[in-house]
Amino acid sequence: MFSGIVEEMATVVAIRRDRENIDFTLHCSFVDELKIDQSVSHNGVCLTVVDIQPDTPAGTVYTVTAMKETLQRSNLGLLHVGDRVNVERSMLMNGRLDGHIVQGHVDGKATCTAVEDADGSKLFTFEHEADAEAIHRGYFTVDKGSVTVNGVSLTVCNPTRNTFQVAIIPYTLEHTNFCDIAVGSVVNIEFDILGKYIARLRDITA
Repeated sequence: MFSGIVEEMATVVAIRRDRENIDFTLHCSFVDELKIDQSVSHNGVCLTVVDIQPDTPAGTVYTVTAMKETLQRSNLGLLHVGDRVNVERSMLMNGRLDGHIVQGHVDGKATCTAVEDADGSKLFTFEHEADAEAIHRGYFTVDKGSVTVNGVSLTVCNPTRNTFQVAIIPYTLEHTNFCDIAVGSVVNIEFDILGKYIARLRDITA
């Protein structure tokens, strides 16, 4: 489980296909603290560390594996060597929850349709699929509710059936890969787990 407070950006240093899986090798500042089997959020996707290699040209690096379903639901299959990925280690249960409850189970992808200046911050608009089945399962946003975009816990502004906006302050823009997002960029989204539980409860009590 995660909080949506990104620790830093990791750099993709290698990508290897293994049948329908993809192994991503990355480098970040806390790589020496990682252990095999540890969970790390990558652009909001919970992946398991499967290998750690010291003394490479990039320094110590670690590898995670994304399976077919993960690649279909997320933007990880679009990554290239050199891309920057938002990373967060799993949440400690003895501290404050600064973001919101993020499972690391990405619900799907969204496309950036606009980036506007907002008096020092940036206002990003994203469009996502919103068919009746998705909405029935709780895959929607509400004004002032929470949403996770590329692993970043954010507050929703101006939601519609299939779009929402988020305001990004300069610190977040500098320290996450929102600095690389432009019109046409594809991002990962995870809707608030509370909405999903409410939608499920409605079904089983109807």
